Amino acid sequence: MRRMRRSAAVTLVASWTLLTASVPAAHAGNGVDDAHRYSYSTKAPYEPAQHPRDYQRAPRGFVPVFTENVSRHGSRTATDSADGALVLRLWERARKDGQLTSLGRDFGPDVRALLAAMEKVGYGRLSGRGAQELRGTAVRMARRLPQLLRTIARDGESIDVVSSGQGRAVDSGTIYADALAQADPALKPHIGPARTDKDLLYFHKSAGGAAYRYWLAHDQRLASTLKRITDQPATRSSARRVLARIFRPAFVQRIVDGEFSSLGDDVTAAEAVHNLYSIAPAMKAESPHGRGWHLDRYLPPRDADWLGYVDDAEEFYEKGPSFADSDITYKMAGVLLDDFFQQVEARRDGTSRRGAELRFTHAEEIVPLAALMGLPGSTRPAAPAHPYTYADNPWRGASVAPLAANIQWDVFRKGGTYLVRMLYNEKETAFKAGCRPVAEGSHFYDLEELERCFGRK
Repeated sequence: MRRMRRSAAVTLVASWTLLTASVPAAHAGNGVDDAHRYSYSTKAPYEPAQHPRDYQRAPRGFVPVFTENVSRHGSRTATDSADGALVLRLWERARKDGQLTSLGRDFGPDVRALLAAMEKVGYGRLSGRGAQELRGTAVRMARRLPQLLRTIARDGESIDVVSSGQGRAVDSGTIYADALAQADPALKPHIGPARTDKDLLYFHKSAGGAAYRYWLAHDQRLASTLKRITDQPATRSSARRVLARIFRPAFVQRIVDGEFSSLGDDVTAAEAVHNLYSIAPAMKAESPHGRGWHLDRYLPPRDADWLGYVDDAEEFYEKGPSFADSDITYKMAGVLLDDFFQQVEARRDGTSRRGAELRFTHAEEIVPLAALMGLPGSTRPAAPAHPYTYADNPWRGASVAPLAANIQWDVFRKGGTYLVRMLYNEKETAFKAGCRPVAEGSHFYDLEELERCFGRK
């Protein structure tokens, strides 16, 4: 495969400069509000994007009658131990050969402690932080719509809870529903039994995602684009600086020279370190005294950011806006967008007595849905000849689909008129270009206008 052209590589270096130029130099590692949040890509822990006191009031006379969401599961453990196993094999060899740096001597014990904590929770399961994220979003929803929740309890309406069926999504739904019931015990009898709908909330692995899966496995343009980004000199330089924190120069060179090719090359090893770094914030509650794992010590800040960009590029092309001449990554999300409309329309038409529809899923569904809906940050695909960079594209995994990311529609009624307000990661968010709000600067949209704008009429 070809390396990226020099001009593109210069642009990518410039993108890192633009990313970091406007933020403080501090590198908090396990934080969620530090200068290097983007370095976690879609593993960034959740923070609500707007304070509730700043929300607009519904127009006079409109009352809440329905709410619905789709939420990614909360912070979790790694899905397996592969990254830890890889770096520990290298670390053990370097230890035996006397090739660890003074900092690197701590690396093995730190990784083993993190792996032990993840094994205790269970790989791919919600962490303590993930549970708290879901409780928080539920409690804030209850505080945002107290009138609606009272109406649900008073009128005997129902709250539907549905997930992909995967453990972390099921658990997220359970925690969210339990938090609602704790916030208002009168709701408990109205929360239906949790159900599974894989076609709706795991569509990338269902029949509707068959064409996508074939493209993901076989598209040569995708493969060559990602390889071109990974193989550029900036990635190699970052990888070697990361490894140099842990191993002495002679051992780093042995990795570069392919002595450990069965484990991968220098980039593979550095990416494994970065993956452990990225999952560490999600595991903060399980760390000693809840103080974090401090894996940021092993990644120079600029290299954590660069490897985060490489992660973002993969997410962007494989799940997000991707190439400008194709909708293969997000067309399949239409089933989820259709369900959003169908739930509101059923409420308007009097064919549903649901007061809330609560869905729990994964990044593989949130990222393409954001692209399909034209949500902020997901409006710009990459031209085939110009690879995605931070310099010329606003897409960032930490903003588009952090852990516990959510899209919510709150519905208000006055007479026969229904208005919809969208929250994206709890921030009032405009619908896509071409959709007209009820007034300039308003975040409320007439349902009929949204049906027109999204081609449902």
